Amino acid sequence: MGHCLAKPNKDRDDSEHDVEFAGGNVHLITTKESWEQKMAEAKRDGKIVIANFSATWCGPCRMIAPFYRELSEKFPSLVYLTIDVDELTEFSTSWDIKATPTFFFLKDGQQIDKLVGANKPELQKKIIAMQDSASSCKK
Repeated sequence: MGHCLAKPNKDRDDSEHDVEFAGGNVHLITTKESWEQKMAEAKRDGKIVIANFSATWCGPCRMIAPFYRELSEKFPSLVYLTIDVDELTEFSTSWDIKATPTFFFLKDGQQIDKLVGANKPELQKKIIAMQDSASSCKK
């Protein structure tokens, strides 16, 4: 499925390709502090976090963003984050992001799964599996 490997060299006006990467239950992470706060809340509440590392210039990222938002509303027991790799470059580098979008599935701050690329069926399947495992843990 589609994913972006590098930022295009073309200088374009950002407003031209601005896409809503947040909304629904998706939280846009713009600082390392907001990341740490959301991770702490998720750990406290025993929730699984889905971290979407993406970029505004990435076509596949823009294509999957509304679907990710839709899934966040359909499966609200998970925590949905979006990190712009250009805004938090150093932080994204620490996660070894090689392509966008990259989705990390985290429990207590530890990676339990990963998906690279804008693969809607696979993303939905993984989110449903995370939702089911989160539900079975609470029973």
